[in-house]
Amino acid sequence: MTGLPPARPLLAFVFVLICSGCEAKGKSLDAPPRRLESAITTTPAAPTPSSVEVTCEPTMLQVSPPGQPPFCVDRYEANLIEADTSRAHPATLRPAPGVRYRAVSVGGVLPQAYVNRFEAAAACEAAGKRLCRAREWYRACSGPDHTKYPYGNKFVKGRCNVDKGHLLHKLFGNVTYTYDAHYNNPSLNQQAGFLARTGEYADCVSSVGARDMMGNLHEWVADDVSAQLREELPLEKGDQWLGKRGMGVFMGGYFSSHGEHGTGCLYVTATHAPDYHDYSTGFRCCADL
Repeated sequence: MTGLPPARPLLAFVFVLICSGCEAKGKSLDAPPRRLESAITTTPAAPTPSSVEVTCEPTMLQVSPPGQPPFCVDRYEANLIEADTSRAHPATLRPAPGVRYRAVSVGGVLPQAYVNRFEAAAACEAAGKRLCRAREWYRACSGPDHTKYPYGNKFVKGRCNVDKGHLLHKLFGNVTYTYDAHYNNPSLNQQAGFLARTGEYADCVSSVGARDMMGNLHEWVADDVSAQLREELPLEKGDQWLGKRGMGVFMGGYFSSHGEHGTGCLYVTATHAPDYHDYSTGFRCCADL
């Protein structure tokens, strides 16, 4: 019967296999291996949440007032779409009761008028935004230099959509105007040469890029008339132009404004209740950054 093969040749064979990977010319088996970093292309680590730069969405602009938190503002005056169907709402009609709307900021369309502050705020909220505060609206209009007009300190006729004739008189003549039949008549903003499409006045743009902040439509802000409002806005016309506490505020004037309540970015109307609406009232949204 044949016995097992001798162990020594097997051990020698294993030793040869182990040493075959050793470097020649007397280098020690204990020499340090090559570092992995030199052999592998490393992939940068994913940024941590604190290192991700937060920016405004594409339809909004960043405003960074000195000493105040930055925020985002819509580039254009707002329009409404139905939140459940994304169907556009006609800008010359009142929002329909019971319908949930979402605000959108789009160029080249008639902006939504006939809207009150509560409706404007709800539409902004449905879009993940909020109604601008008065001081934010003013910063977005006047820029870091606090100019009187979106484009500078000197008035330029025709640069923004203001100083148009009295549309109610043109359409209805010398009658006693009523809230529903006249001030909220859809035909008002269907008249050519008055309400402009968003961005149509190409040079009516602030230093941050916001368009139509002077004229076209009044724009609701989130503030009520209060003592704090006096501290946050440079009220060009003084306190005598403010309504009683709790009244709503809209800013910027509209297409027939002639500076009655202030100049350009300083145009402040603060005498209507927050549920007021007519053919001149619109809005735009802001968002925290």
